[in-house]
Amino acid sequence: MSWKDRLPAVRGKLLRDEPLAPYTWFRVGGPADALFLPEDEDDLAQFLADLDPAVPVTPLGVGSNTLVRDGGVDGVVIRLAGRAFGKVEPRGESTIYAGAAALDAMVAREAGKAGIAGLEFYRGVPGSIGGAVMMNAGCYGSETKDVLVEAYAVARAGERATFSNAQMGFSYRKSAKAAEGGLIFTGALYRGTPDDPAAVEARMAEITARREQTQPIREKTGGSTFKNPEGHSSWKLVDAAGWRGKPYGGAMFSPLHANFLINTGEATAADLEGLGEAVRADVLAMTGIQLEWEIKRIGRPG
Repeated sequence: MSWKDRLPAVRGKLLRDEPLAPYTWFRVGGPADALFLPEDEDDLAQFLADLDPAVPVTPLGVGSNTLVRDGGVDGVVIRLAGRAFGKVEPRGESTIYAGAAALDAMVAREAGKAGIAGLEFYRGVPGSIGGAVMMNAGCYGSETKDVLVEAYAVARAGERATFSNAQMGFSYRKSAKAAEGGLIFTGALYRGTPDDPAAVEARMAEITARREQTQPIREKTGGSTFKNPEGHSSWKLVDAAGWRGKPYGGAMFSPLHANFLINTGEATAADLEGLGEAVRADVLAMTGIQLEWEIKRIGRPG
């Protein structure tokens, strides 16, 4: 009997051999051996506690910064969604709670309505809070570490945990705590500063306008592909290597922003990852700089 036939009972949805392409912004990738969409945090914790410890577990947010390979993903993929994980709630004293499934942009808007400044940058970050916490997401000079008070998670064995900002071990596009693995982040508490809601909204409008002018936000993309090496801009390196707008199968680096990898229509995950690796090789040969992926790549090659 396969482990898929011995999965714990759940109140949410548990799907076998579920295609993951529809759950990602790139719209590519093979199936999950099993996909679990928990009803709430209790459902998640109980499932993890009852799941065979040998079965791999992979968290997946809204798939804005994730490339699922064509062969699919081993074990159980867990996707937090719905009302239980999408709650955004001001808590007073310029603090606001956000569930892991809440979109970053929505959290920025709700903070603004509550007169909380400091989270405006989230208006320009694609994805959801779970991913933002895991990778210290940021843009335009601000990062998650600047406003996070604490993050909440469920560990692989089902225990709940709370981590302070310091315990998260944030650095550029990284969290040391998240990198340890074995955690499903379920929410976060933020603290900003008091400000006039209209002023906050005006700053968010500027960010929105800037994004629309400089990023291919309506394409099938994963956002920034490579981290910026110290002292350099990844988009300039990709551009200098001659890859802006150059097709590679069904993949391309956007003519609008050379650090945005896009699916031009019928790309496979192999096209997208292959293009990224080709660019990395060319940039390394040209400059000696090793570009580091910012997009998370998961699963088996096709």
